[in-house]
Amino acid sequence: MASLSFIIGIIGNVISILMFTSPIKTFKQVVKNKSTEDYKGLPYITTLLSTSLWTFYGLLKTGGLLVVTVNGAGAALHVVYVIIFLIYAPHNIKIKSVKLVAAVNVAFLGIVIIITLLALKGATRITLVGLLCAGLTIGMYAAPLSAMRTVIKTKSVKYMPFFLSFFQFLNGGVWSTYALLVKDYYIGVPNGIGFVLGSLQLILYMMYKNKSRPVESDDERKEKEGSAHLVKDGLQLQDLDEKTKNGSTLHKANSLPNTSIITQHDMKTPSLGPLELENFTQRDIETGSQSNIGL
Repeated sequence: MASLSFIIGIIGNVISILMFTSPIKTFKQVVKNKSTEDYKGLPYITTLLSTSLWTFYGLLKTGGLLVVTVNGAGAALHVVYVIIFLIYAPHNIKIKSVKLVAAVNVAFLGIVIIITLLALKGATRITLVGLLCAGLTIGMYAAPLSAMRTVIKTKSVKYMPFFLSFFQFLNGGVWSTYALLVKDYYIGVPNGIGFVLGSLQLILYMMYKNKSRPVESDDERKEKEGSAHLVKDGLQLQDLDEKTKNGSTLHKANSLPNTSIITQHDMKTPSLGPLELENFTQRDIETGSQSNIGL
């Protein structure tokens, strides 16, 4: 049974390390874009506190080497994550996050360590730190609930990384099994809850991964709106130009004389009867003869 629990513990270490390293891709994108966008800092801040306390718990507990190694590595990685988040977060979020880190990861952790080492002894130390670790681990597993709300609201899984949810699911399942083997309920209860929450995240991911619509950043939205205005203005100018041309054509056309009317007027001749025609002819001949004599 001891060898089986050790093997499960090794598997749990590997999965936990993979879970702790899964945000690396996310933070590469943050550094590349120089913005945290809509990523939440709370999961990384609470995980840093949780892994730090679990490391302390492993140091207090007999046979807690596996707990120390995995959580020590996780704490180191999350120090890096939190620093990157604080560098690239918007100013208002940065201020709030710095205050939270100072209160939780520095002040609270320091107080717990001091009280445990100076005021408590024996099994009481394990009980206090174990209860704190269990509560914080539940908080760590529950922190992505805000991301789950974002997924439901936007119908996009962009801000709920798949591998983080997947390894949270595996991590909760493996460490729950380990806790049953070694009869450590401080490890078993929160990881059992983590297993359930990780399962829910995977279900949500499968529901919305094919329905996801791209989430535009503010810059992309402004650029698209600017392009739309340019196109609209261009169409208005083109339409105005065409109307101006058509108006000029109509104006020119209206200024021309009505050739059909003029032609009909010029070509219109009076109708003469036979007697009028004879008199007209004789009069023209006499007139023509007088004209010739004048010449």
